[in-house]
Amino acid sequence: MKYVKKKCCVVGATGMVGQRFLTLLENHPYFEVTALAASSRSAGKTYAEAVGDRWKMDVPMPEKYAGMKIFDAADPAPIAELCDFVFCAVDMPKAEVKAMEENYARHELPVVSNNSANRWTPDVPMLIPEINHSHLEVIPFQKKRLGTKRGFIAVKPNCSIQSYVPLLTPLLDFGITEVVATTYQAISGAGKTFREWPEMIDNVIPYIGGEEEKSEQEPLRVWGHVENGVIVKADAPVITTQCIRVPVTNGHTAAVFVKFKNKPSKEEILRRWAEFKGLPQELELPSAPKQFLTYFEEDNRPQCALDRGIYGGMGVTAGRLREDVLYDYKFVGLSHNTLRGAAGGAVLSAELLFRLGYLD
Repeated sequence: MKYVKKKCCVVGATGMVGQRFLTLLENHPYFEVTALAASSRSAGKTYAEAVGDRWKMDVPMPEKYAGMKIFDAADPAPIAELCDFVFCAVDMPKAEVKAMEENYARHELPVVSNNSANRWTPDVPMLIPEINHSHLEVIPFQKKRLGTKRGFIAVKPNCSIQSYVPLLTPLLDFGITEVVATTYQAISGAGKTFREWPEMIDNVIPYIGGEEEKSEQEPLRVWGHVENGVIVKADAPVITTQCIRVPVTNGHTAAVFVKFKNKPSKEEILRRWAEFKGLPQELELPSAPKQFLTYFEEDNRPQCALDRGIYGGMGVTAGRLREDVLYDYKFVGLSHNTLRGAAGGAVLSAELLFRLGYLD
């Protein structure tokens, strides 16, 4: 079925996630990029001029964007004349991002954000579309608060939690009580390449600022529920994490230990993973992986180099599920951090919003 395309702007188009947005949107069946925005330093330049030699994708810059003039991201008024909604991926202090996204929403532009600033705003849905699309029920309450007819904000969660939260979700009804997760995170999660960050070659850095707090709390919001116009986070399980930067270009790996009230069999866990799907699969959204969760029987899988690109980088993979001497089970998860975890996850969220009528 062909759809009338919605016109969109990528705000923060010159950064790594902005670049990824443009590669994903180049030939999208639902969306057409009609504007690009970035900081005042880039405003007025063509996209090619503003990016210069900082193009970080492994495919060439799409020609259709190279000559487009960049708008100042601080001024949504001219963008509102050209676009139906915006993707946001700016690199700014959180307070400034929050104010900017609300300003776009008040200009009647729905905002689909990759940023963290509004993840804990009570009436802003934080989406993993296969898991918590019911959180979209808060949007009318958010519009009332903002005084808008069309404008609202929807965000995606931290990239690292998508290496393990999708794998835990089908098991929640067994009563997960404790989770220990160590994530091994690619340098693209910091917006870097090895050319820009030679210190990461042959190195591991055992600290990523703010990441552990996000990794422990954001899953509870994803698993929460809507009540009286706000999202109330889940009160269990207890999650503790360590987040480590490793010399990998793309792909966040998680080593996960989990304890249950009612311990399932290994066969039941594998069955749940194989059968788990969500509304994106039912609607056959363009970016939705046909198989959301894929398990590898081989002892040495999943691997970043081999498996991060599964289903266009939108699938989540797992391996090494086995019983543990301290916890009930342990396993390894993997997701592509700039596709499923960033721009791709936001595009999938926008596809869902489009099909459900929130962008009308």
